[in-house]
This record gives sequence, structure tokens and C-alpha cells, in this order.
Amino acid sequence: MKISARAPRLAVVALAAALAFTGCAQAPAAETGGGSGEPVAGGTLTFGRAASVTDLDLHQQITANNAFAIDKIFEPLVSFDEAGKIIPWLAEYEVSDDGLSYVFTLHEGLKFSDGTDVTPADVVFSLERHLNMEGSPLPIEAPVSAIEATGDREVTITLDSPYTPFLAELAGFSNGVLPADFGGATEEEFFKNPVATGPWVVDAWDPNGDLSFVKNEHYWQDGKPYLDELVYKFVADPTQLQQQLVAGQVDAVEQVPAANSAEVSSNAALQLIEAPGWSADQVFFNTLNEHFADEHVRRAIAHAIDRDGIAQATSFGTAEAANALVPPAIEYSAQDEGFALDYDVDAAKAEIAKSGFADGFKATLAIRNDRPEFGQIAQIVQEQLGEIGITVGIESLDYAVFKERVYGNLDYDFMINNGQADAPDPNGIISFQTDVTGFSKSYWTSFSDAEVNKLVEQGRVTPDGPEREQVYFDIQQLLAEKAPFIPLQFPANLQGTSAAVQGYSLLPNGSVRFQDAWIQQ
Repeated sequence: MKISARAPRLAVVALAAALAFTGCAQAPAAETGGGSGEPVAGGTLTFGRAASVTDLDLHQQITANNAFAIDKIFEPLVSFDEAGKIIPWLAEYEVSDDGLSYVFTLHEGLKFSDGTDVTPADVVFSLERHLNMEGSPLPIEAPVSAIEATGDREVTITLDSPYTPFLAELAGFSNGVLPADFGGATEEEFFKNPVATGPWVVDAWDPNGDLSFVKNEHYWQDGKPYLDELVYKFVADPTQLQQQLVAGQVDAVEQVPAANSAEVSSNAALQLIEAPGWSADQVFFNTLNEHFADEHVRRAIAHAIDRDGIAQATSFGTAEAANALVPPAIEYSAQDEGFALDYDVDAAKAEIAKSGFADGFKATLAIRNDRPEFGQIAQIVQEQLGEIGITVGIESLDYAVFKERVYGNLDYDFMINNGQADAPDPNGIISFQTDVTGFSKSYWTSFSDAEVNKLVEQGRVTPDGPEREQVYFDIQQLLAEKAPFIPLQFPANLQGTSAAVQGYSLLPNGSVRFQDAWIQQ
């Protein structure tokens, strides 16, 4: 992670470059503010977001607007740090030599936000609810045979067969711990005002507007959170979000468009927070559409799009052109393997000639209007596909409409969207984008391939090491060749704060650990 500011001012550098201060020593990765000294307790941090929080049921949500509120309330047994390394969270753990038994020991004195003790029974209830939830968007895929309380603070999870990404899967927000039987409340009552172990407790919530948290007085990390209150302020227009940050009406914003990153970093009153991410901006094809069911059409488009040009033109040097599906910040990314179809207009025309649509066709490209860079990418794609006889219309949709049309009804030709990993293992993003039987129907592309599916299963049971790496390289090569989606660029996580905000811990999935944040007086 790096931060750009002018109090003291930091240099704006490329994503992979080292963090450099003008006249200062390099700061540790965990230090996210330009100031110094011990954290100061108290105060309110207002966080500007472009989408409101609509639901807090951790087992039924997936979109960032809800997920990054849920993870402030509910916490899993294990988590991950800023580098994506799995770390103990609510519990320490041991894994048996055969990879079938996972023993978790809860921290001593662990309590829920209402002051009641967290017990193994709560863990069993929480994970079994998730395991048995029909249609959960982030299901527990591991072959779990038993979840049992095996001691006063001990839970043992037994698998039928080895499953290498199990700990990474458990680290997701959807595996948070809640009280058994919802603490005596109904499900509906409970998720309106949840009780959990996280640093924040819901204070006031408008599903069409703002969400206010207060600190959990029983939080297990001593002295945290430092803040008294955290407010999620809903500001639908990204331009207004930026303006409110500059005006001091919010203390931080969830997204800084790449086009505005230099403006934020050069403002003495602000800080630009920049970190590698687990996401990829992509073109996705609805393979139920007759044009995009044709592999030659998809390959033609992959050859026709200049990914390097898009990254340069739309990210202002903050993104890396994508050559594979798995982001470089996740192990076994094939980014450096050269599998992606090269930008080659002649090759694109040759592929179109092999297709069933050699004379070209018309199609509509759907984009979300809450991501300004998607509009810029769409215009470039529109121009480049025109060179190979594909006439592209662009439809910019409100995010709520986009979700209903695309996610709900598969009512689109092709789209630009962002694929996001939720855990530090390649299985997550690959499964989400290739499993047609899963919640997302291969990221709403309806793509299915027997060879890819076989390799995905193999990757789940192969121990970490060179053999597993080769499995994921093979998967990414096949996906590049079949092109059900085209990764375009790996954007950096770009967020902005006032210069007074310290301890801003930005994770690679785009979430923030606000229990570490404090405001310099």
C-alpha cells in the first residue's frame, strides 16, 4: 500500500514502485497516514460511498456495497492481511497432516457486541447456516463432513477429502460468526440490528441512504476501534463524492477515479491511498447470445482490443494491462506467461472470417454509470470493434438497473464489469467466473467448458506448490484461448482521505479495517 499526500507530501509513483517520501524515510506498510505519534481515541469518521447498504445478511450478499459493511460487523475465524496472507483472527488453528481436520481455538474472553460470550456452539451454528444456505452467493465449497464443538473454546471442522483453498474460503466475510439461534431473535429482527464480534455496531440505518456505526465496547482487540463512530454516507454521484472530500464534508471516499488521482495526491489537505488489488476490469460475453456463443467472435474481439492502450488511456498509470484472469497480487497468476491473445487487428479479422458472422453484426455493450472509467473503456472498445465490422451501441445503466438486468435476467449482449476475488486463492475468482451451476452462472456469461471444469476440481485438491501452479496456469491459458471474458486491466485500489486520517488499513479486496483508523488532532 502507498499513500500520496502533501502533509508531508509523497511522490506519485507507479503501482509497483517503492513508496518514497520527499525528505523522509520510507514508512512501514501498516502506516497509512502522513502524521506521527500515538493513535488518538475518539471522534467520527465519515466515509463516502457511491452505493447504500441494503442488506446485512452475511450469507446472502456479495456486492461490495453490502459486503464491506457486513465485514465491519461480522468476523471470521481466520482472515488475511494487507499482503493477502492468511492470518488467525477470532481463533488460532492447527491443520492435520492429511489436510482433513482443522482445529480452531477461540481467543480467551471473546465476546459479542452485547457482552455475551462467544462459544463454539455459535461458530457451529454460523458455519452450518452458511453451509446449508440454498443459493448462497459465496457458498462453502469445501467437502465438509462435520463441524463440531470439541472443547470449551475449540471447534473442529472435518473434511471428507483434502481441499487446498479451505482456509482462504473461511477468511471471507460470509463466514463470520453470529450468536446461535440469532440470540433468540427472528432472522428478520436480527439482521436489522446484528450482534457479532466485529469492531462496529449498527446505530442508525437507512437502506436507501446512510448507515451509522458506533464502536463495539466489547471488541476483542484491546483499545480498538479508536474512533467512537463510523458513518457510511451515501453519495450516488462519483463527482459529488470527490467534491465532498475536497470540501471536507466527508473524511474518506471508497473510490477515487483514476482520472482524479493526481488531483487528490496534489492537494495538501488530502491523501491518496493506493494499493494492489484482487480485481480485474473485464469484457464479459453473454454466451446465450448467438453472436457471443461463437468462440471465433470472442477471439476476434480479444485480438481487436488494445489492452495496453486502454490501461494507459483510462488509468493514468495506476493500472496494469491484464494478460490473465488471476490478478498478480494473488498466487499463481499467469500474468507473465503470455497466454492472452495479442492485440492484432489482422488476426481479429481472420477470426471473424471463420465465425458465423463474417459480415459483422450489431451488439449493445452494457456498462454501469457508477464507474466513470467504464464509459471511457466502452468508447475505446466501440471504436476498435468497428475496425472488424462489429457495430457497438453503448448502454449506460444505473447500478441498480444494471444488477437487475444483467445479474437478475441475463438481459444483455456483452458488458464491461469488474471481477473481484474475495479471498487470497485463485480458486475463488476462477470458480466464480467458470462455474455455470453456481450463483453467478460463470459471472453471468453462462460459459461452461468440461476441460476447464476438470482442471478447477484438480486445483482444489492439489497441494500448494509447482504442480498446483501449473494447474492454474493451464486454466488461465484455456480461458484466454476460449475468451468467455477478456481481462483488460488490473486496477489499483484508489481511495482518498483527509490528511488528518491515520491508520487507514486498505485491504487487497478493497475493504478497509476501520478499527485501525484514527483522526489526528
